[in-house]
Amino acid sequence: MAEFASRLMSNLYSLHYDIVRGIYEHGGYAHFKINDQKPRDIHKASVRDRIVHHALYRALHPYFDHKFIFDSYSCRVGKGSHRALRRFTAFARRESRNNTRTVWSLNCDIKKCFASVDHLLLKSLLKKHISCLRLFAVTCSIIDSFSINQSGKGIPLGNLTSQLFVNIYLHELDVYAKRTIKARSYIRYADDFAILSSDKDWLMEALLRIGDFLEERLFLELRSNDRPIRTIHSGVDFLGWVHFSDHRVLRTKTKLKMLAKLNRASEYSIMSYKGLLKHGNAHELSEELFGFEDEIL
Repeated sequence: MAEFASRLMSNLYSLHYDIVRGIYEHGGYAHFKINDQKPRDIHKASVRDRIVHHALYRALHPYFDHKFIFDSYSCRVGKGSHRALRRFTAFARRESRNNTRTVWSLNCDIKKCFASVDHLLLKSLLKKHISCLRLFAVTCSIIDSFSINQSGKGIPLGNLTSQLFVNIYLHELDVYAKRTIKARSYIRYADDFAILSSDKDWLMEALLRIGDFLEERLFLELRSNDRPIRTIHSGVDFLGWVHFSDHRVLRTKTKLKMLAKLNRASEYSIMSYKGLLKHGNAHELSEELFGFEDEIL
């Protein structure tokens, strides 16, 4: 960044020239791994290309955000995981008629979603909305800059644009769930989604139809799950919390990971943990965390 900034105007003019002339080509990536609950491969673009990512995101996001369904919560202003949690609780209350009948939740996530995004299909979805040829050319350059084993599939986790591309790609699923299956209580966060209903048989049918749609239309596959449909009464795992009819508790794996990190946690991390635990029934865990906090701070 310092090197790019040392000749900022010259570098920006060069970048502008390439885009206007239609000769911009996205460069390669630096690859590294992180462990965030599970191993993830991150691909980081150059500073020059990341500037293009941000500019493209600012150009496209406001337009597409107005087209997304209300209950898509990932990487959108005014949305986020905490609002998704509250919406899930509201759906459970509505479908159970204030806990007067059994409500079931179908919870699914997509297997290797980012790595499975088909480039040709993504570009065809974008082309319906982007009339500017230069803008579309830059978009295609970013999409084609990364591929899993030269398969024409996959978008990198490290790009800002990847979050927007996944939302555009999975918007097709959102529309199918809402308009074709008529799922009243449907909610999606990134590649995790849930449908709540008092009709278990209907949810079983919806699971099969969604699985077929993902494979045939989006070339995606649901992650295998022995019990994709559970009652709220028995506890439903969604976005890191286990939801019950009248409360939610932190997922055991998340709790253990948090406790393991406390001995080396910074003050900022401690404050983040406090904020997280306010969104569920975690009084005892909060006391345990604050006890560690006195030793750390």
